[in-house]
Amino acid sequence: MNDKSLQEADDARYGATTLIRRLVAEQGLTHWRKYLLAFILMAIAAGCTAFSAYLIGDVINQAYVNKNLPGIVFLGGMTVILFAAKGVATYGQSVVLSQIGNRIVADNQRAVFAKLLTEGLKFYSDRHSTEFIARLSTGAAAATQVINLLITAFGRDLLSLVGLITVMVVQDPLMSFFSFVVAPPAFLVLRKLIRRVYKVARTQFQGSTLVLETLQETLQGIRIVKAFTLEGIMRERFDRQVAAVEHEANKMARLQSRASPLMETLGGCAIAIAITYGGYRVIDTGATPGQFFSFITAFLLAYEPAKRLARLNIELNSGLVGVRILFEVIDSPPSEALDLDKPALQIKSARLEFNDVQFGYRGEQAVLRGMSFVAEPGKLTALVGPSGGGKSTIFNLIMRFYEPDRGKVIIDEQDIAQVSRKSLREHIAYVGQDVFLFRGTIRENIAFGKPGASEDEIVAAAKAAYAHDFIQSFPRGYDTPVGEHGLQLSGGQRQRVAIARALIRNAPIILLDEATAALDSESELQVREAMDRLCQGRTTLAIAHRLHTVAHADRIFVVEQGCVVESGRHDDLLRQEGRYALFCRLQLQQEEPRAAVAELAPP
Repeated sequence: MNDKSLQEADDARYGATTLIRRLVAEQGLTHWRKYLLAFILMAIAAGCTAFSAYLIGDVINQAYVNKNLPGIVFLGGMTVILFAAKGVATYGQSVVLSQIGNRIVADNQRAVFAKLLTEGLKFYSDRHSTEFIARLSTGAAAATQVINLLITAFGRDLLSLVGLITVMVVQDPLMSFFSFVVAPPAFLVLRKLIRRVYKVARTQFQGSTLVLETLQETLQGIRIVKAFTLEGIMRERFDRQVAAVEHEANKMARLQSRASPLMETLGGCAIAIAITYGGYRVIDTGATPGQFFSFITAFLLAYEPAKRLARLNIELNSGLVGVRILFEVIDSPPSEALDLDKPALQIKSARLEFNDVQFGYRGEQAVLRGMSFVAEPGKLTALVGPSGGGKSTIFNLIMRFYEPDRGKVIIDEQDIAQVSRKSLREHIAYVGQDVFLFRGTIRENIAFGKPGASEDEIVAAAKAAYAHDFIQSFPRGYDTPVGEHGLQLSGGQRQRVAIARALIRNAPIILLDEATAALDSESELQVREAMDRLCQGRTTLAIAHRLHTVAHADRIFVVEQGCVVESGRHDDLLRQEGRYALFCRLQLQQEEPRAAVAELAPP
């Protein structure tokens, strides 16, 4: 199926009628009792509006024909009651619709967030995070907007229109007929605008996503922006994207308002006809002025709901863009579906094995080519080699962020593809080079390693990670906020909090992804001591670019071009004079000039 056919199938799946039917069935009917209450309240308000128009005729007749003051007083009292009842009903339906709308927004946001948690890393690598922010906010709100439009269109506008037309027909059937001859041309013009409104709304959403993307990247990378004096470039990019959104918003405003001149002109024609004919009836045929005023009042009151109903299709199609954006996320098949029906991983000794594993991120280009090795239980196994050789991919496969194209990853004679992801990841603690801390306190971030952990366990983990002392030096101690991404802590402090998070997990398998690469010598020493304690008695795999950090490893695997080219202990590999020995010499040559500069530097 070509791209055009796929687009047509997608458009059919998310057509206006299909989306509305689905919204009503899945979300509207869930709250049918409250919607029924809102509908009844709208009917009361519509009845009060229509009856008020009818009463105005009696008021005119009592005043100018019958000269009946008590009758006028009575009708005035009735008018107060009608308007009070309409006010209470309008208040009630507004509150009920708001409550339903808030619940639908909350439910949709939960649904989108839950769906995003079922996606794998590949799903996110192809998209920008701001897309999901926009879908979460715009899409969730659009569902409520569309349902409320439908309810108010039928409950408020249609019922009001029916009631007022009834008053008009009662007062003068013939004049009612001529007053509505303007409706067909109005609907014909509005129909042509609908498709254009949908396209502009879609473009407007995409432009708004780009604005959010630039804002987020600028704030997250503000250090780079400042360091490279990129303020002008980022401002220009942001201004260009905002201008594009403004252009589309102006286009939408013109489209949505384009029908107004025609509607107003046709409405004026209808009112002119009604006034002329009504005046003729009063003057030449002896009709009462009350009939004339009641008809005109009903007609004028009917104009606004009629105009809103005429515009309903335009507003619905604008709102349905957001609904489609919402359903596209919810409907997409999960790239990391729940597999809780699979057996849990049973850990005995935590022996980890790669057996002829082949894998490529883009299918045709393999990153791992027949990767085979064994990480022995309770030992430190190091993975070294040039960047791009496949070391981080090994970790991705161990944690099942991706699945091998061929071969198996085995833990204690169990193929990890045959066990549940949750049970697998519960037995793994990961510490990476780029530490991610959640916004919150130090205590909360350590406890993420073991939800529900006690205070004693949190403190014990911090002490084991050599983090307790610096935490206690803060005025708020463990209640110190770490800031966004942990930026209120230094690099070494963030690493030790991450190690404490891994320690409290007490997992039998440890994955260390160059956890000291970005640290200074003093911080590196403290973090290495914490990692040594973390790895005691556990099966540990460590990716290292600084070879001296893994010189004490029980086994070192040199990974190059997706396979193991050498293996052994540090001393054995040096004696082999192979790739590992070459890496060591190159690093030594790079470090010697730095050491010489350090010696020459003033104390």
